[in-house]
Amino acid sequence: MKTVPVSVIIPCFNCASVIERAVSSVFGQTARPAELFLVDDASTDRGETAKKLAELKERYGHSMEIEVITFKKNRGPSAARNAGWAVAMQPYIAFLDADDAWHTRKIEIQYHWMETHPDVAMTGHPCSLWRRKEEATVSLPQVWNAHEVSRILLLFSNRFNTPSVMLRRDIPFRFKQGMHYCEDYLLWLQIVFSGSRAWRIELPLAFLFKPVFGKGGLSRNLWQLSKGEMTAIRLIRTEKLIGAPAWLFITVYVFLKYLRRLGISILSGRLLSNKTD
Repeated sequence: MKTVPVSVIIPCFNCASVIERAVSSVFGQTARPAELFLVDDASTDRGETAKKLAELKERYGHSMEIEVITFKKNRGPSAARNAGWAVAMQPYIAFLDADDAWHTRKIEIQYHWMETHPDVAMTGHPCSLWRRKEEATVSLPQVWNAHEVSRILLLFSNRFNTPSVMLRRDIPFRFKQGMHYCEDYLLWLQIVFSGSRAWRIELPLAFLFKPVFGKGGLSRNLWQLSKGEMTAIRLIRTEKLIGAPAWLFITVYVFLKYLRRLGISILSGRLLSNKTD
């Protein structure tokens, strides 16, 4: 089994029932990462997550360096990712969420691409949403494309889902702690607007098993996500990475995008209600 210089970071919170699938997908890579950090963000499930993490370390630790980091107080996924990043030793960092999984060739393809493009600081790729709990499998095409994500494109749309991202460890930015929505989007904006290059590999190399919107309700989540986008854009304006006209234009655009999504969600709900009546 080939090992490549990649550190993987997985934030963990009350995830005893799903974390095995995520870790198994890391261990099963055709090019295995050199190290894996499991960050227990002060889980409140009476030790179930801690017990499962210890079990997985025992099971896979003989073939892959695994470290469990435990927080005494819940600090959120940004702090968990930053904690793993702070102790990572490999030149590349990849992120995965506890309830998601990777295609077996994800690290092989993404790491090789970044090694052959040393001027690129960050890459991502599409993710497939799976509503079934069994193992997801996707046959990859022999020919695929990659394209650069420009500043303008990233401002109009977040092109990177966190479980898809691999980046260089020496990037000077980190996830903003205490920001609950779009903190990952803020990091991508900081990276690209500081002059670093980001590319998107057009292959579905990650599988998401959670719904796009949480239990708070579709409308509420749409607004929180939109506010998160506007906050991220405001912060890069504060850091003088974009000018006032661009900040104002994109803020208005995000709000209009929210209204459009809200209208579509309301219409879809009505159509579904009519079908079930």
